[in-house]
Amino acid sequence: MRKLTYYIAVSIDGFIEGPNRETDFYPLSEEFAAHMTSEYADCLPTHVREQFGIDAPNKHFDTVIQGRTSYELALREGITSPYAHMRQYVASTTMSESPDPAVEIVGDPVATVRELKGEDGDLGIYLIGGAKLAGALIDEIDELVIKRYAVLAGAGTPMFLGAKFNPAEFALTDHRVFDNGTAVATHRRK
Repeated sequence: MRKLTYYIAVSIDGFIEGPNRETDFYPLSEEFAAHMTSEYADCLPTHVREQFGIDAPNKHFDTVIQGRTSYELALREGITSPYAHMRQYVASTTMSESPDPAVEIVGDPVATVRELKGEDGDLGIYLIGGAKLAGALIDEIDELVIKRYAVLAGAGTPMFLGAKFNPAEFALTDHRVFDNGTAVATHRRK
């Protein structure tokens, strides 16, 4: 069975973005960027992969699901197919038509993810967010790859919105700390 992975950047105090959708406060370093572009190039939008000269096959994911608000960030830049190197799904109850034939709009993300997880294949499904979609899919998440940046945001959007209290145990399977203080931890559902 294919797995759903929530690959997400977060501040020390648990926010994935500031109160006005800011993400430019995350500190970067060459060491960290080199690791992430080599290990998780799948998660870079296609136009960013092209800028970095990345022409490698996908390592972890062949499918991406994101929420409408996350997708609209790309649309504002004129990008209708931000992850052209994967199958793309956008969960939305307000968008009725996709602006690009390569992007499928889905109204029921849980049913869609369950169907995708049942497909044959070695590569998984990348959940990019946002927090509302992550909250809706919390029980379907098999793995978390959390990039915890050494910065306090103070306020903003938490990793999950709208989820119900339902503790689930995860096992730490990998952990690495980089020169800029960022820690990347991988957790798999027990």
